[in-house]
Amino acid sequence: MSGWNRPSRSRLGNRNNTPLERTSSATTTQTVRLGRVQPQAPSNRTIYCNDRESNLPVKFAGNSISTTKYNFLTFLPKGLFEQFRRVANLYFLGISILSTTPISPVHPVTNVVPLSLVLLITLGKEAWEDWKRRLNDMTINNNSVDVLQDQRWETIPWKRLQVGDIVRIKQNTFFPADLLFLASTNADGVCYIETANLDGETNLKIRKALEKTWDYLTPEKASEFKGEVQCEQPNNSLYTFTGNLIVDKQTLPLSPNHLLLRGCSLRNTEYIVAAVVFTGHETKVMMNSMNVPSKRSTLERKLDKLIIGLFITLFCMCLIGAIGSGVFINYKYYYLGLRGTKGEDSSYSSFNPDNRFVVFMLTILTLITLYSTIIPISLYVSIEMIKFIQSTQYINNDLRMYHMESNTPALARTSNLNEELGQVEYIFSDKTGTLTRNLMEFFKCSIGGEVYGTGITEIERGIAQRNGIKLNEEYNSNTDHEKGFNFNDSKLMRGAWRNEPNPDICKEFFRCLAICHTVLPEGDESPDKITYQAASPDESALVIAAKNFGFFFYRRSPTTICVRESHVEKLGDVQDVSYEILNVLEFNSTRKRQSVVCRYPDGRLVLYCKGADNVIYERLSDGQDDLKKVSREHLELFGSSGLRTLCLAYKDLSPDMYESWNEKFIQAKSALRDREKKLDEVAELIETDLTLIGCTAIEDKLQEGVPACIETLARAGIKIWVLTGDKMETAINIAYACNLINNEMKQFIISSETDVIREAENRGDQVEIARVIKDEVKKDLKRCLEEAQQYLRTVSGPKLALVIDGKCLMYALDPTLRVMLLNLSLNCNSVVCCRVSPLQKAQVTSMVRKGAKKITLSIGDGANDVSMIQAAHVGVGISGQEGMQAVMASDFAIAQFRFLTDLLLVHGRWSYIRLCKVITYFFYKNLTFTLTQFWFTFYTGYSGQRFYDDWYQSLYNVIFTALPVIMVGLFDKDVSAALSKKYPELYKEGIRNMFFKWRVVATWAFFSVYQSLVFFYFVTSSSHTSVDPSGKMFGLMDIGTMTYTCVVVTVNLRLLMNCNSITRWHYISTGGSIVLWFIFVFIYCFVESSRSVYQVIYVLMSTLYFYMTLLLVPIVALFGDFVYQGMQRWFSPYDYQIIQELHRDEPEGRSRDELLEIGNNLTPAQARSYAVAQLPREISKHTGFAFDSPGYESFFARQVGVYAPQKAWDVARRASMRRTTKKK
Repeated sequence: MSGWNRPSRSRLGNRNNTPLERTSSATTTQTVRLGRVQPQAPSNRTIYCNDRESNLPVKFAGNSISTTKYNFLTFLPKGLFEQFRRVANLYFLGISILSTTPISPVHPVTNVVPLSLVLLITLGKEAWEDWKRRLNDMTINNNSVDVLQDQRWETIPWKRLQVGDIVRIKQNTFFPADLLFLASTNADGVCYIETANLDGETNLKIRKALEKTWDYLTPEKASEFKGEVQCEQPNNSLYTFTGNLIVDKQTLPLSPNHLLLRGCSLRNTEYIVAAVVFTGHETKVMMNSMNVPSKRSTLERKLDKLIIGLFITLFCMCLIGAIGSGVFINYKYYYLGLRGTKGEDSSYSSFNPDNRFVVFMLTILTLITLYSTIIPISLYVSIEMIKFIQSTQYINNDLRMYHMESNTPALARTSNLNEELGQVEYIFSDKTGTLTRNLMEFFKCSIGGEVYGTGITEIERGIAQRNGIKLNEEYNSNTDHEKGFNFNDSKLMRGAWRNEPNPDICKEFFRCLAICHTVLPEGDESPDKITYQAASPDESALVIAAKNFGFFFYRRSPTTICVRESHVEKLGDVQDVSYEILNVLEFNSTRKRQSVVCRYPDGRLVLYCKGADNVIYERLSDGQDDLKKVSREHLELFGSSGLRTLCLAYKDLSPDMYESWNEKFIQAKSALRDREKKLDEVAELIETDLTLIGCTAIEDKLQEGVPACIETLARAGIKIWVLTGDKMETAINIAYACNLINNEMKQFIISSETDVIREAENRGDQVEIARVIKDEVKKDLKRCLEEAQQYLRTVSGPKLALVIDGKCLMYALDPTLRVMLLNLSLNCNSVVCCRVSPLQKAQVTSMVRKGAKKITLSIGDGANDVSMIQAAHVGVGISGQEGMQAVMASDFAIAQFRFLTDLLLVHGRWSYIRLCKVITYFFYKNLTFTLTQFWFTFYTGYSGQRFYDDWYQSLYNVIFTALPVIMVGLFDKDVSAALSKKYPELYKEGIRNMFFKWRVVATWAFFSVYQSLVFFYFVTSSSHTSVDPSGKMFGLMDIGTMTYTCVVVTVNLRLLMNCNSITRWHYISTGGSIVLWFIFVFIYCFVESSRSVYQVIYVLMSTLYFYMTLLLVPIVALFGDFVYQGMQRWFSPYDYQIIQELHRDEPEGRSRDELLEIGNNLTPAQARSYAVAQLPREISKHTGFAFDSPGYESFFARQVGVYAPQKAWDVARRASMRRTTKKK
């Protein structure tokens, strides 16, 4: 084991020093305080490759990972801690402890059993999920990898890998840790990797090893490698890495291109050799595996307020009982033994009239345990179960949200926000890849001041249609063409560019397209069979365009690009040219440009640059004013057509200039600190005095169904904002194309492209520029807000739209102007923000979320949308062409923007309505049950005597009334999915929170009081004149059991009355709960011979009193609800009730054509899901339709914005019309 048993080297004091620091004799400074040296975190780490003993003192992290939340020792304490963070669980824990004291009127089992069941179910769910995570961790940790030992490759599990080991990675296998690339079987020390597990991008990326390490490929040679790596400490930055490799006393700089990250896989390479740099939880991918910020739904926060209201109600009930107890106790009730007797049982001493304050306090504690059922302990568990099933079975399996082309279903990544989808009022959307397809096609271009390309975009067609202009299209852009190239102009194709006035500029234009990129070619080196792997669809489209223009890029190595050029010297001539790539100045969000320095075969040095127009224009040389002006006009023309534009430029370099600059570039590339910043600064030195070649225009078409989706969402009362980095003209025209803006709208445009701002920018004083822009933005905001308020005062004013660019938005988001911007924005139906940064997207979202207190949803598909997605109440990621960063940060993932219609109007709305019913029903049934005990307190001298047996009280919530409410949360449906989308106005009820207002809660509370009075007084009063078969009067347990039976039957039947649709699951759960109660009480009253409930149910059921009470009491109790529901449906119907009436005779079903155009291209699992979807469903039996609704006119009038009050005579008229229809 020569590679592992290398003698340890003595490196006292310089283990973590940089090479520059090692050569100097200066000592490091230390912070000294009170004579004690404070430890300093090292800025970099030193790794000895192929030398485990030298790495041992540092104690690097192992390569075993764990994503579990608990372990064997921490599961119980940590799990219980998590559960008791909930107020309701903590409350019941206190009640359970209190019930073990002598002052408790109930047995501890009353509160301990339901609490234990809830904790058992929840902890069982946590344990199951954590066990699955553990199994996954074990599978990953036991994957095998080849490690260098004794000059041969030994296979060991990943978990035994250590920092500094030399490993061999084979083709199509994953990297077990973050590795330093040393050698490859490919020529020139390159390898190809796929980063799909890291960022979702499936295109291959090229990595190149340092030339110094190319030979360490065989185990014999690799065992000789004794390099020393000095690099940064572990961090979560995926795209940065700074370090140096010291080999044979030579220091070589390391960059991100030399690092192979854990989770990526090796492609198109037989095998590679690498050194381990970061392991386990210190790898970059693991340091990025942090949870998405925790979000709680608005409904859940309102539920907390309801629980607080129940606490207040509980306290008031206990206060009333305690005051009554203090007043009631008196010596005249001497026969009750209130003072207790010395030497005897002193259990009554707590009611000593001489200590009324003590009586008062003890009675409060007693009644708290007695009335504890008012807080629904099983509510949270039921809601979690309902949400989980809604997410996994409904949203994830909805074929209407399945995208066949990409084989992508919808995915609910969290179940906490289902109901939030039913209350969204503002949607913030990215444009590229979200509203558009992100499938870029080269469409037009401008070269040397000449425009080329005859196609007509979708945006241009929309503009012509709005203006009533008929277009004569010579070229149909929908004809067959190569993917990525939708260009047609005979002046450039097939070498015709040689006849143009500027053929040399055309040649530079095409070469810039073919050379200035980071695209990788794959497949055969022929134009028909080759495929390109690009970092973005734009880059791929530009290279494909170069190929179609006759400059075919077909091969790439780390130092060369091979281009097959046609028609250069003469028409029909083809030659292969190899360009040496000297430097690549990569694109980033700050630079907004990309440059390549290349050397022609004849020795010519050229810098090619492409980037955003404003960035390129700042770096052009003087003397190009005419070309700049014409090209600017062309850019605006392309932008108004909805095209994405880039400017191309070049610069000839002298050898001396290049060599001088390259030295600075190498120094910046070798820097351990601020390497990216220094590289940007060096790039600025050479990217100057550029010569403009022209500009490209790429079309990104709208996704299918986007205009219809936006129109539907607008009818639903949802306001949509588009936040994009495109130019204003492009953004406005995209907004027109997708029905976000139309000519009937009043548009407020706040732009930095004004004469006043341009004059300030020309003067160049940055302080003055900031002051001028802020003043102009303030004036525009004030003017627009005044106009908006005037329009809103008019009865039939136009809808409003706001368009603002990023530069103005930066100042509008200033605290002094933010309120004005918010007020203006909230008055607009549509808002378009263009040229905005990712940070500004998040700021705008937060402004509306926090400032307007409205429920927001952000949707995007790229890494630049992550901050916006996490800032909104609900984040939706689109699994598109820009990787999976947005999806990984989102709460829900869909494949197409149009699926928002089903996600919000169907699943969101159903979830909201169902959970509102679940919560209010829990409130109702618990309050009803507890109030019967409360009324009984007045007849027991406020002593806290219990009305029900302990087990009755324990199982009420968790057994006898638990299952039916879950069925409602899963299967209740007011209208079908088709009707939900046909009448999107129904969604407004969720925005207005119509089903969880305090008025709704008060209504349920009123009927709880009414029904509890019926239960208590009807049963107790009727029992006075009733006797059992032996002639005895009924006792406490007889009346309590009778009342309990009426409560269980009634609250379950009341739930059926509240259902919009009743399925067999409703019947099974409701009937089953009632039957379960009778089975339990039969067994319990027979087995429990030592308690007062012995034989109670048998005695009761042998009397006529039991059956008459069981029949009449529920009828009387539910009569009030029956009348109320009828009156409400008749005189003040909800919108969905009107739709129910309109379609009451239509069977609910779905046609085969309505589902999806999924054809026969299904996997077996998909085919099974599709077949299940085709099975006949049970037709919903809507209840309550006997009450005809006169509110039709008002509903449809509201749809068009006209107020039409209901007429009293409509009731009689509609009733008579229906009777006439029935007679016919």
